[in-house]
Amino acid sequence: MASPVLVGAVTTLVIVVAVFLAYNANSGLPFVPTRQLKVEMPNGANLLAGNEVREGGYRIGIVESMRAKPLDDGTVGAEATLKLDKKAGTIPVDSRISVRPRSVLGLKYVDLHRGQAKETFADGDVLPGNRAHIPVELDQFYNIFDRRTRDSARENLRGFGNAFTLRGASLNRTIQDAPRFLAHLQPVMTALADSSTQLDRFFEELADAARVIAPIAGTNARLFTTGADTFEAWSRDPEALKATITKSVPTLDAGIESFRVQRPFLADFARFSRVLKTATDELPTALPRITPALETGTPVLGRSAEINRELRNTFDAARELFEDPGTGIALRGLVHTVSSLNPTLRFLGPYITVCNYLNYAFGNVAEHLTEPDPTGYAQRTQLNQAGRQDNSVASIGASEPANGQGAIPAGSSAPAHLHSNVYTAAVDRQGNADCESGQRGYVRRLATYSNDPKLNIVTDPHIPGNQGPTFTGRSRVLPGQTFSREPELGPRMPRELDP
Repeated sequence: MASPVLVGAVTTLVIVVAVFLAYNANSGLPFVPTRQLKVEMPNGANLLAGNEVREGGYRIGIVESMRAKPLDDGTVGAEATLKLDKKAGTIPVDSRISVRPRSVLGLKYVDLHRGQAKETFADGDVLPGNRAHIPVELDQFYNIFDRRTRDSARENLRGFGNAFTLRGASLNRTIQDAPRFLAHLQPVMTALADSSTQLDRFFEELADAARVIAPIAGTNARLFTTGADTFEAWSRDPEALKATITKSVPTLDAGIESFRVQRPFLADFARFSRVLKTATDELPTALPRITPALETGTPVLGRSAEINRELRNTFDAARELFEDPGTGIALRGLVHTVSSLNPTLRFLGPYITVCNYLNYAFGNVAEHLTEPDPTGYAQRTQLNQAGRQDNSVASIGASEPANGQGAIPAGSSAPAHLHSNVYTAAVDRQGNADCESGQRGYVRRLATYSNDPKLNIVTDPHIPGNQGPTFTGRSRVLPGQTFSREPELGPRMPRELDP
């Protein structure tokens, strides 16, 4: 202590430490353990780094930093990083904070409201923005009194002053009659406040009515102007007007009930009107063509009454038919009939639509069956005059197909061979014309199911290659027509090698 240098050095060190602690006091004292808690806020609320964090009026930390941060709702807010003393304890996750003024000069502090949850924030966790409350500041409240508002308030005060000028007697009479008026007003207000009155719905419907009639406001103005004559006529007969008002209440009640029932109809009518508008927009151009049809149809409609009476009998008969239990059975049977007829039609259809065989058959069937000869008709005579041979088509008791064997006498007639290729095709599998019947030459052998080389017979349904259409036929089936090259029902011949 006797050394001045040592005393001066110690004094200087103490001063430097004191200045350092004072300078860094706003950022927290050294050697004091702390934890961080980040807080999301919709705006910065004029918080600054170094502002205090308090709980119940006691300082428990400071605002370490402030920065802008995009929030989850797409807006840009602020994030405050709080530096809290560890001696303040853990912070429950349901805690809330609010930013409050510390002085009239705008200094703020963060007020922490500790929650009751058992789960707590870890060091560096974020308190969500829905738990941060920023009250309206006094300067923000006074900002509503902008120049326009101040001018309007000034005009209001001037108008109120002019309104009360020289009206003291009238005000006195108003105040005098107010108790009696309010006495009568109370039951009226009670009735209006009753839920059954549905006053809120009245104003909603009134707003809708005003919105609907806004486009025809000019027409309504003329309506009220001309309605003055009607009101003047009512005033001449007060008793009749009184009776009308008396009856109006039950009438309106009935109308309300009726409107409730009519609402679905009105909704449907509104939709119908919107659809009908499209048609009415076309009427100016369509009416010149429609008018002659209406002129022609009007007398026809006059004569349609008799047809309608007969039609009623028809509908009665149809109803009896539909109610008959046998009708359902018949319809189900018809479904089965159509289901089994469709495969047949798919096979036979191309014979008519592509090959035109039906017209050929009916055109020649009469001549074929009725052509006479000296011994009878040609068909019967030709069958009886068939060449005689083993297993001839003209003999009874044939045991094998006609194969041109044993002709009697030999060489007197051409030997006959079996040609029985049934189910010949009209189209190929792609729908192209393959009209085989009556258009193929004499084929010596076509029996894929027979391995006997001696049988020169034709039994396969199809001959390889497409024959094409007949002279009056088509090249393929009509567009959209279903078809089948082979029958889908009934007995089937063995399938040949048909490319």
